[in-house]
Formats: sequence, structure tokens, C-alpha cells
Amino acid sequence: MKIVNLVSQVFFLFLSLLFLIYFLTGYDSAFEADQYCHSYLSSYDNLSGNYGCDHDTETHQWILYESNDNKEPAKIIKKFRYKFL
Repeated sequence: MKIVNLVSQVFFLFLSLLFLIYFLTGYDSAFEADQYCHSYLSSYDNLSGNYGCDHDTETHQWILYESNDNKEPAKIIKKFRYKFL
């Protein structure tokens, strides 16, 4: 019985830690994440148009990326995660 109690306490502590990490990190809204993404975008020399910000609705984040002229995938520079709930 003591082992079951210990396991449940460790599980509850782990779950609480995950919630704390989620709610203490990330931006409060999609708008705020968008503003930070475009702020970082303005610091890059974007004369060629290779840099951009895109919204990923599945992972709830804005992504700053660098694309290239050939058909290779874009390079992700920074991700701006926002809180969904």
C-alpha cells in the first residue's frame, strides 16, 4: 500500500510540474507570439524576402523561418509558442 501511495504522489508531482512549466513558459496569446515573431523578423536583412513568420495552428506557435530559392525545406530559426488554454 505504501508503494502505491508513493507512486501516486510521484505521478501527481510530475503532472503538477508539467502544468507549471506549460503555464510559466510561452506567450499569453497568439497575438503576442505574432508580435514577437515579427519583431525578430525585422532584425533580419529581409531584402531578398527569404525570411518570414508563419502560424502553425496544430502546435499553437508562430515560426520564424528562412526559405531558399531551391526546393529544399525552410530552415526554422525560432519558435514562439503560445498558451492554448
